[in-house]
Amino acid sequence: MDARRIGIVGPCSSGKSTLARALRALGYRVKEIMQEHCAAPEMWRRITDPDVLIYLDVRPDVAAQREGLAQPSSWWVEERAVRLAHARVHCDLYIDTSALTPEDVLAQAVGYLQEGAAVPAVSS
Repeated sequence: MDARRIGIVGPCSSGKSTLARALRALGYRVKEIMQEHCAAPEMWRRITDPDVLIYLDVRPDVAAQREGLAQPSSWWVEERAVRLAHARVHCDLYIDTSALTPEDVLAQAVGYLQEGAAVPAVSS
């Protein structure tokens, strides 16, 4: 099992749950962080304090389509930008999932993680 704590953050319908399940199946320790539902900017850090923070993004029109909506809510588009801004600035890996399959997203995440991203020191 990989020792790193991996946090996944991003707007609704960006693929957080799908990526988390796939990474767990590969032996990674993963926490989905629902920062988009919280107005406290650093909640992602308080909840998980991850070694690696993966930010999944999705265009509002694609998110609406994935949710079965005719169009995105203009209020939500503005609010998610505010709620996710801190995590976006501090992420280690940014992936826009709008035009990607779940397999493409997993390949990018695993590729980054296998390159030795943020390997924590082992204390003795």
